[in-house]
Amino acid sequence: MGLIGGRVVGLLGGSLISLPAFGNHEWLSSPMAAFVGLFAGVIRDVIPEKEDIWHFGPFLFLNIPQWLWRLFRYGKGNWAMLPLFGVTAMELGRLTLANAVPLNWLFSERPDNWLYATLVVLSTVMSVAMAIKIWNNTRIEINLEQNQQLLLKARMDALTSQINPHFLFNTLNTVSSLIRFDPDTARGVVIKLSNILRRLIRKHETFVPLRDELEFIDDYLDIEVARFGSDKLQVFKDIDDGALDAFIPSMLLQPMVENSIKHGLAPRIEGGHIHLRTRRRDGRLYIEIEDNGMGIPPDRLSEIYGGGIGITNVHERLRLLYGDQFKMDIHSQEGEGTQIHIEIPEVPELVTEEQFRA
Repeated sequence: MGLIGGRVVGLLGGSLISLPAFGNHEWLSSPMAAFVGLFAGVIRDVIPEKEDIWHFGPFLFLNIPQWLWRLFRYGKGNWAMLPLFGVTAMELGRLTLANAVPLNWLFSERPDNWLYATLVVLSTVMSVAMAIKIWNNTRIEINLEQNQQLLLKARMDALTSQINPHFLFNTLNTVSSLIRFDPDTARGVVIKLSNILRRLIRKHETFVPLRDELEFIDDYLDIEVARFGSDKLQVFKDIDDGALDAFIPSMLLQPMVENSIKHGLAPRIEGGHIHLRTRRRDGRLYIEIEDNGMGIPPDRLSEIYGGGIGITNVHERLRLLYGDQFKMDIHSQEGEGTQIHIEIPEVPELVTEEQFRA
C-alpha cells in the first residue's frame, strides 16, 4: 500500500490490516506492519519517476545480473530494483525479529536453514509484486477506457464537423440563387436559414428529440421547395406522434434528405417527391426516407458506405453510438428512386449521453 499510495497510506493501511493479529495478542504485528507501510512510502518518495514502481514484477529478481552489469559497466541503474531490495530487507528483518521475541508476539515462519529462508523471502517478494501487477492491470484498463471515450468523442466531433460545413455550403448556394430573382422569397429563406444557423451554433448535443430534428428538416425543406418550386419538389410526412419525443442522433436526417434532393430529384426535369416516415414499436424507432428520383446504379450502391460524406458519416455515427444495435438499409432501383430504412433503439429522455454509451 505504501508503494502505491505513499507514506500516509502505507502507515494507516499497515496499522488497520494488522488489527486482527494485534487483537490475537501478536503485540508486534501492528508496529511492524505500520513501519513496513511507512518504509514502502519512503521508497515511493525516493523513486524519481513514479511509473518505475509499476515495473516491479514477480520475476524482476531474474534481471539482477543484467542490472549489475549495466550498473558497473554504464553507471545506469533501474529504480524498479529499489522496491525489490526493500521488500527483501523488510522480510529478512521480520524473520530476524521473529526469532528474537517470544513466539506469540509476531507470527512468522522460522526457517532452520538458508534454503528455506530463501524460499520464504522469495514468496514474500512475489506476493507483493503480484499485488502491484494486479493494481497496474486495473490502472491500465481504466486508462484505456478513458482513452476510448476520448477517442469516441473526438471521432464524433470530427464527423459532425464534416456534416455541418457540407450542409451550410449547399444551403448558402440556394440562398444566393434566390436573392437574384425573388427577393421576397429570399427573405423567407433567410429567416429559415437563421433558424438553421441558430440550431447549429448553439451548444452541441449528440442526441435531440425527433420533434426538434423534424423542425430542423422542415426549415431545410422549405428552402429547397422555394428553390425548386412546389410543383417540382413535394414533401409528404407520415409521423407517428408517439415517436416525437424519442431521442435520435443530432443531424441524422438532414444529410439523407439532402442526398435525396441533390442526387435523386435535382437531375430530373419533372422533379419528384420525398416521403418521410417514422414509427415507434417495441422499444425501437423506425425511420424511412424515400424518393422517386434517379436511383443509384447497382455498382455504386455496393460501395455506398465508402463514397460521399453524407451517407458514409451517418452510417459511421450510428455505428459509433449504437454498435451492432442499429440497422441501416438502402434499397434503390435505377430510374425509380431510393429508400433508406433506419432502425435504432430508443433512448429514454432522462438518459444522459455518458450513461447511454456506458
